[in-house]
This record gives sequence, C-alpha cells and structure tokens, in this order.
Amino acid sequence: MTRTLLVQQFLNGLAIGSVYAIFALGFTLVFSILRIINFAHGAVFTLGAYLTYALTGSQFGINGLLANATLGVRLPFPLALIGGSLLAGLAGVALERVAFRPLRARGADPLLTLVSSLGVAVAMVNVMQYLFGAEIYSFPPRPFGNVPPAVNFGSEATPIPVRSVQVIIFLVSVAVLAVLTYLIHGTRVGKALRAVAEDPVTARLLGINTDRLIVFTFFISSVLGGLAGTLVGLSVSIAGPYFGIAFGLKGLAVIVLGGLGNIPGTMLGGLLIGLAESFVPSQHVAYRDAVPFALLFVVLLVRPYGLLGEAGSDRA
Repeated sequence: MTRTLLVQQFLNGLAIGSVYAIFALGFTLVFSILRIINFAHGAVFTLGAYLTYALTGSQFGINGLLANATLGVRLPFPLALIGGSLLAGLAGVALERVAFRPLRARGADPLLTLVSSLGVAVAMVNVMQYLFGAEIYSFPPRPFGNVPPAVNFGSEATPIPVRSVQVIIFLVSVAVLAVLTYLIHGTRVGKALRAVAEDPVTARLLGINTDRLIVFTFFISSVLGGLAGTLVGLSVSIAGPYFGIAFGLKGLAVIVLGGLGNIPGTMLGGLLIGLAESFVPSQHVAYRDAVPFALLFVVLLVRPYGLLGEAGSDRA
C-alpha cells in the first residue's frame, strides 16, 4: 500500500468512524438512563436522512405516496442538516411517548420494552417505504457551495487528495462530540442525567424530574441519529428505507466494543471500527461489514467488558 493510499484510507476511516461514534452515542445515552437498547434508533437514523433530503428541496422518486413531490422549500444544506436532525429529535420524543413511557409507567419487564422498540422500528421502516419508495436518493451536488471537491493533504509533487465531504463530515462529527461531552460533563442538565443513570430512585427523591430528563435524552439521542444518517447519506447516498438497519447493527457493535454505557468508549469504538473497515483490501470489500463483528469478537475475548468498560459498571 502506497503512502498516498495509506493516508487517504486513514482519513476516510476517521470520517466514517466518527459518524459511527455519533450514531452509537444515541444508543449509549438511552441505555445509560433506561438500561435498554432502543432498536428503533436505526429507523430514526434513516428518517433523519430523508427529512434533510426533503428540506433541501430535492424531488422524491417515482415510487411511493410522495412520488415526484417536493417540500416547497429549498434550504441550504447546512440549515437542512440542522432542521432534519431536530425533526428527527422530535420523532424520538414521539417514539418515547408511544413505545417506552406506557410500559415504563406499568413497571414492565425491560425485555418487553425492547420488543416494543423493535416493533416501532419495523413500523417506521414500512411507513417510510410507503411514503418514499425503495429508491436510492443522493443529495444535491456541491452541498457546501464553492468548497472544492477534494482537499490535498500532500504536496504538489505528491498529492494526497481526500474528498472534501469526508473532511467536513469528520469536522462536524468532532464538533458534535465536543458539544455532547460538554453537555454531559459541564452542565447542570448533564449532571442530572448522570445522577439518573447512576440511581434513578435517589435522583427522583432529590427532586430531579426523571421523566423530563428521559424525554430530553430521547430527543438528543434521536438528533444524533438523524445527524449521523444525513452524514452517511451525504457520503454514500440514502440506500432505501432499510438504510439504517446495517448501521444499527454496527452501532450495537460500537457500544459493546467500547463498553456498555461508556461515552468515551463509544467514541473510541466508533473510530476503531471505521479505521478497520477503511483498510479492508478492495478485493475483499464484500466482507467489510463483517469487520466490526470480527473486531468485537477478538476484543471481547481479551476484555469481556469492552475497551473502556469495567466489571460491574456500565454507566456513562
């Protein structure tokens, strides 16, 4: 492998790995609070990509209820990205109301809540297919205006071109991860979230409104999911309503690899999986999706609680 290709693959791996980390953090936040895996997170991932696509004023395909339709507004891509992510966050709040709160109020077994989220995920995917069809959608060309299509990380004599989209995706991901880290560790809301994650009963006795924090957690989690879906769709296109299923499985691999409920571990796990995938030889690209799980298997043989997890501890 040449030096140019090595650097290109490394930077591409960082870009996709940081998106994996953002997506998996949505899983981690909900797990830290409710002790369950939200299987509908992958559907929210897909929904966020579709919503951003619609907000850019792009036309839908020839299939589905919204065939050949446009939203009637045409926002610049950065604003559409923010709007689509926030709308995905609202969808996550609705998801919490429908699939989680009724069961939580009745003290249902966590397994039933997990099944409920899986059922909602299947319903969401089918509704999206009914509305948008099963076609592949690509975002408009040059979504960031006059930004050049590639950035040279080498010299004029030995150029190392990397797609500008990949660089922007990485920078956006780093900014989001920094904001989330500050939210969790530097604000009163973050301290309250950590208190609820540690002991919800004691937190409630101390006057913390746990229901409101759970809703907030679902909102932030779904904003992250919608954002990740758009960033991946920007890089490789929106591959239909089942777009988020494969990424949902990778998100699970990321959080287990890093340590269940561990935010720094989730970030590390996402980057490692992204880098591992990027270095799969082109002749074996069909096996790329197996890499995260092979890596997970090897790590768990050595550290059963994940890279940064600890025995008996799965809190953020």
